[in-house]
Amino acid sequence: MRIAIDSGGTFTDCVYVKDGEVHVLKIFSTPQDPGKAVLDCVTQIATNGEVPEVRHGTTVGTNAMLERKGAKVAFVTTAGFEDTIAIGRQARTSLYDWFRSPQPCVVPPDLRFGVQERTGSSGEILTSPSAESLEQLAHAIGRSGAEAIAISLLFSFANPRNELLVAASLAPLGLPISLSHQILPEFREFERGSTVVTNAYLAPKVSIYLSRLEGRLTEAFPKSSIHVMQSSGGIVSARLAAREPVRTVLSGPAGGVIGAYQLGRMAGFDKIIGFDMGGTSTDVSLMDAAEGGPRTTSEAIVSEMPVSVPMLDIHTVGAGGGSLARFDHGGILHVGPESAGSMPGPICYGRGEKPTVTDANLLLGRLDPELFLGGGVRLEAKRTRELMDQAKGNLTTVEQFASGILLLAEAAMEKAVRVISIERGYDPREFTLLSFGGAGPLHACSMAKSLRIGRVLIPRMPGALSALGILMADTVRDYSRTVMLSQATREELHSFFVELEERGKKDLLEEGLEGKSVRSVDLRYAGQGYELNVVDAPTLFDDFHDIHEKRYGYANRSAAVEIVNVRLRFVVQNKPVRLPVSNPAAGDGAQAVLKSRPIYFSGAWLESMVYSRDLLVAGDAISGPALITEYSSTTVLPPGCVATVDLYGNLIVEVK
Repeated sequence: MRIAIDSGGTFTDCVYVKDGEVHVLKIFSTPQDPGKAVLDCVTQIATNGEVPEVRHGTTVGTNAMLERKGAKVAFVTTAGFEDTIAIGRQARTSLYDWFRSPQPCVVPPDLRFGVQERTGSSGEILTSPSAESLEQLAHAIGRSGAEAIAISLLFSFANPRNELLVAASLAPLGLPISLSHQILPEFREFERGSTVVTNAYLAPKVSIYLSRLEGRLTEAFPKSSIHVMQSSGGIVSARLAAREPVRTVLSGPAGGVIGAYQLGRMAGFDKIIGFDMGGTSTDVSLMDAAEGGPRTTSEAIVSEMPVSVPMLDIHTVGAGGGSLARFDHGGILHVGPESAGSMPGPICYGRGEKPTVTDANLLLGRLDPELFLGGGVRLEAKRTRELMDQAKGNLTTVEQFASGILLLAEAAMEKAVRVISIERGYDPREFTLLSFGGAGPLHACSMAKSLRIGRVLIPRMPGALSALGILMADTVRDYSRTVMLSQATREELHSFFVELEERGKKDLLEEGLEGKSVRSVDLRYAGQGYELNVVDAPTLFDDFHDIHEKRYGYANRSAAVEIVNVRLRFVVQNKPVRLPVSNPAAGDGAQAVLKSRPIYFSGAWLESMVYSRDLLVAGDAISGPALITEYSSTTVLPPGCVATVDLYGNLIVEVK
């Protein structure tokens, strides 16, 4: 039995295949012990002696980064460069905010250590560390109270010999050791150091979490297995994820991107903007089949720390269903980034006392208190109205307050969509907005109208699409190396790729796997500071000029092009997940009508039909205003919008 579980801030979502059918289960997350909710899901599903194959999207590493609750890390680098991890670069997150200070470096000064050694840029060993200096280093780190070690020496990606010597001398300390030439064998000292520090920072916590979870699973289900979703959109074994947890910091959102792309392609759409709104945050991504689908990047920043391992290109904002609304001292309304989470949660869940986006949706009639989670959770509408009325400030009505909350939340999410589309040379009007997450379909049509996107796709199981994406994901291993060539023939490039392919085949063989490799190259014009990734092909350099022109508005086809990094991705295809297909027939969804209720749109209450999505059939067409409820989410259909059910059970909404 295949089971995919995505741990979120409010709910833990589970999608599984049983008897050839795809099913969904949602339970409240257990933030103090995330593994408990995972185990509860498996226990509720595998009730007849099945052997579960568990795939997990975890937020343990993400939360440790955001909350700064990782391990005490000893940072070891070449003498004289100890403070590069704190100095960083000149870039500022808020350039004009005089009162904003950066978060403190996760490695304090007393945990930064230098080694007298030097490797040249070509890989020549200029100075080897002495046995005496290594002994002193081990003694100093042993007394420091460090819980993990990150080693990042100058040019170790060109020759790892000195880094291996340092690691061998520190091994007797019994601490987890992260080596930069293994985690990120690429240039840029600060980014490489930050990435290996992040890995060491997360290693103890993620390793303990995964080993305990694996132990609890095998105790309950002796032949079970567990794999983990990477930020790059591929699955790896729990053993590798525990050793390189830096690759899992966007584990859950990556599942959503893969699920959105797969379902969008099935529905016949090649250009997709993924809009994933959960309880704590919203993740947006852009996917174009003509460019290979989901985009990856090696320039991510998590909690102000550069993380340069391959990740899906996801832009995140602190706006979700649990985002808190508040007035500042000047009487200005703000929404997020603080969230109510699952404890205490929104007001309508019965424990929270501060207004959230979910409470605003309930108050405006966009959530039905009797149908939430298929009727499994009853929302407290009366309590919500009373507490929101007390918190509305100087606004005349509580409806104005709720409308303002939704307006601000949607403005933040619209800005995020513009960042990943317009700012990168794409016209969002050419794309389909694929909305998912527990809260996404509540806001998708309104957002699409503001962005002038003409079509919205609400997939099957929108509240659990991240888990479905994890279930669909292939096993992926990424490899890279800095080569820094001003001129190179395709034969020279081929030799570097062969070296990486041999390493990848060996790693996969250890797990009994065999995959196909995809080659790509990071290119830039000579003298530039950053690169663009281009798929390796006979037209490599022409493709680079075209991509540069699309991204930056110009191309210099006569300029010298520099080859910076070679990259290799091994893909082991997953067993396909087959979704049921129905033959469309014209209908109006009358059989799915549950009731009618007033919903607040544009300053007025409009009587609207409420439909059960489970009772809709392929070919049904529904006109707004309407509410479409299901187990994992609720879709709001504003006036003028028309939703049609396609053969896969997706809702295709034409926005007007």
